[in-house]
This record gives sequence, structure tokens and C-alpha cells, in this order.
Amino acid sequence: MKWIGKRISFVDHTHKTTVIIDPEKKFWVNTLMGAWLAMWWVIGATLTWAFNVLKLSNQEKIILFVMLVFWAYYAWRVSRSFLWLLFGKEKIKIDEVGIHIKKALGKYGKSNVYYHENIQSITLEFPDKNSIQEVWESSPWINGGERFSFIYFDKPVRFGRKLPENDAKVLLNFLVKRSQQFLKK
Repeated sequence: MKWIGKRISFVDHTHKTTVIIDPEKKFWVNTLMGAWLAMWWVIGATLTWAFNVLKLSNQEKIILFVMLVFWAYYAWRVSRSFLWLLFGKEKIKIDEVGIHIKKALGKYGKSNVYYHENIQSITLEFPDKNSIQEVWESSPWINGGERFSFIYFDKPVRFGRKLPENDAKVLLNFLVKRSQQFLKK
């Protein structure tokens, strides 16, 4: 296994190249996010207990129900982001057929195949410096921030979550070079 930058590794095989992009590993950020998430689940358990056990008026039940819906939405979003930070990987396989992209949690995830002949040029996208988008994408509870994109049958495909600009540029050159090698075979 060889490395491109801190979070990108690759393995060359005779008929394919596999690239793995790991999420950022920041101990204190993950610890604080885990503590916040645990607190959020305790709040949800308390709200659920209150909804089911306490004698509440209809108005109080409606308010508590709306609060539970709000709670469930953020519990789902932040739990997914937290699990991604701990166990997530983006796996990219390039072979004669095309580019296979899998966003996996551990071993689980679906691999999508994008055939070479239907891929329009791969481009890099970065938010403007000191913009709201840059701040938003740098937050740990956001899974977005994909740096690579290409058009496949008039639909955008994005990958490369939160890669720094220099690593993304090196990876772009690497992906283009490997794709051209497999197309020549």
C-alpha cells in the first residue's frame, strides 16, 4: 500500500487500482462530538419517557411531539456523521470497465459503477476562502464537502469528502493517469 497525502492510500494490481480515502482523524473533535451525541440521545430518551409516562395536555403533547421530530432528525444526521468519522471510508476502484465508487461504513456500503465512456471530465471544486460554505463544510457533523465531481448521464457524481486542496490535486492527476492506462489496454 502506498500513500498520497495523509488520508489517501492506493494499491496497484495488474487489472485494477484501488484508492481508499479515510476521513479526518481528530481525537478531540471526535471525543467532543461523541460526548455531544451521547447527551443528545439522553435528551431524546428523556423526551420519549416524558411523552409516554407524564400526563400531558393535548397542546403539551403536540409541543413534545414536534420536539421529538426535531430531535430525531438531528440524532440521525449527527449519528451518521459520527459513525462516518470513526468507521467510514471512500473506496475507489479503477479498472477496464470504469470507476467504482463506494462510500462505506466499515464493510457496509453500495458500490456504484461509472463506465469510462459515459464519464465527462472530472473536475475539482473547492469553496471560496473565508466563505460560509467553507466554514459549513469544515464542521465535523457535516458529511459533505466532496471535492471531485463529474457528469454521468447528465447527473453529477461527487466524491472525495473534505480533502485538502493539495491532496485533491495529486489524486486528480493520479485518477486521470490510471484511467487512461486502463483505457489503453
